[in-house]
Amino acid sequence: MSRLGGCRFIRAPMALKDIVAQIDEEVARLQQARSLLAASGIAVALPAVRRGRPKTHGGTSALLKPAMKKRNLSPEGRARITEAVKRRWVKQKTGKKGKA
Repeated sequence: MSRLGGCRFIRAPMALKDIVAQIDEEVARLQQARSLLAASGIAVALPAVRRGRPKTHGGTSALLKPAMKKRNLSPEGRARITEAVKRRWVKQKTGKKGKA
């Protein structure tokens, strides 16, 4: 017995010829079918492969949603925050002097 391709044993040389003949017949049938389809002019459209993040169910992604309106701080509110921060800094500085 001889070994071909490293994985199969061939028992009879006629079996190999029969297999090759069947493959040739199948190739001929497929080529004929291909030529008939090409001659009919019907184009088969395959779906395009999309790359990247898939779209959401609604069709719009989170990146396309309109941005929220910018919130502006009034001058009075800004002054209150400034005073509160200054009081906090004074409180922290006096606390450090007492510990040192």
